Amino acid sequence: MSTSKPKKLVTVEFHCHTVYSRDSGSRVSALIRAARAQGIDRLAITDHNTIEGALKAKALAPELVIVGEEVLTERGELIAYFVQEEVPKGLTVRETLRRLKAQGAFISIPHPFDLRRHGWPLEELIDLLPEVDALEVFNARCLRKVSNDKALAFALERDVPMLAGSDAHSLVELGLAVTRLPAFNSAEELRAAVREAEISGRLLSVKDHFKTSALIGLSKLIPGIKNLE
Repeated sequence: MSTSKPKKLVTVEFHCHTVYSRDSGSRVSALIRAARAQGIDRLAITDHNTIEGALKAKALAPELVIVGEEVLTERGELIAYFVQEEVPKGLTVRETLRRLKAQGAFISIPHPFDLRRHGWPLEELIDLLPEVDALEVFNARCLRKVSNDKALAFALERDVPMLAGSDAHSLVELGLAVTRLPAFNSAEELRAAVREAEISGRLLSVKDHFKTSALIGLSKLIPGIKNLE
């Protein structure tokens, strides 16, 4: 009879943004409070082409926050976790991967089949697979369910580790899609844990897309919003 203890599973939000992304209205401190209120164990902050907000959040809640970055390459977007040094946008895919791998980051491909949001052509996506650690197979901001369905089928067919993310640009979106997996504290531990990941989520409705866009637009009118607590 096995005497090994069951692994502790944590609930992770792997894709969210703060006001340090130009298209998000979520203040850093408010995002942290919302994550804790929802019972989210780890919060990966993945702002567009910057880690400034993630570093600020990490200083406020080191046990909760994972420093991430959603990087726009010259071809499409990549998401990295446990980022130590910011990678600028617009580099070649090869150079972006080189810089992320040099710092040991865990690399994923967000919303891979959503070509409206910097997804990837199939041939390029297949070429990318050996270079990354996981595929985001459920993104709550995809307008079309088929984009996520294609990503899930693609990952299952090729035995690629899978993640889910809300892609939250506002507080009301946080936690729409989460991943449960064994606890981890580094990119290397995440590479092992992700093989046991369980994903769940629901899409943001078209109506709520419009609502959140309006709220985000209004928030950007507040002077010095990045410094508000």
